Amino acid sequence: VQLQASGGGLVQAGGSLRLSCAASGRTFSTYVMGWFRQAPGKEREFVGHIRWSADSTYYADSVKGRFTISRDNAKNTVYLQMNSLKAEDTAVYYCAAAEVRYGSRWLVGNEYDYWGQGTQVTVSS
Repeated sequence: VQLQASGGGLVQAGGSLRLSCAASGRTFSTYVMGWFRQAPGKEREFVGHIRWSADSTYYADSVKGRFTISRDNAKNTVYLQMNSLKAEDTAVYYCAAAEVRYGSRWLVGNEYDYWGQGTQVTVSS
């Protein structure tokens, strides 16, 4: 699976952005798709994930209620809708794909098998 993230940019606090992650590979629908972010000088942080059936999502507390992950398996694309953006959301955002493994919770980076190149999101206060 190859992943290509896009949609980042500069936005004012309180604004919205939608990130996209286009995937190649015929088995896209079987992967758990996650979003992570990394701010300068900070460790990579889990943002959220969506399971293969698209009816199950999970979010970090820091973004819950503001961010929404969705997927379109027909388009091999996963989205991260970010609303009510804050300055602390500024980071490089990465999408990642994880094969389904028994016992995984898909909350940490080492549970993911494939990564996109990242897209910069900058929120000005």
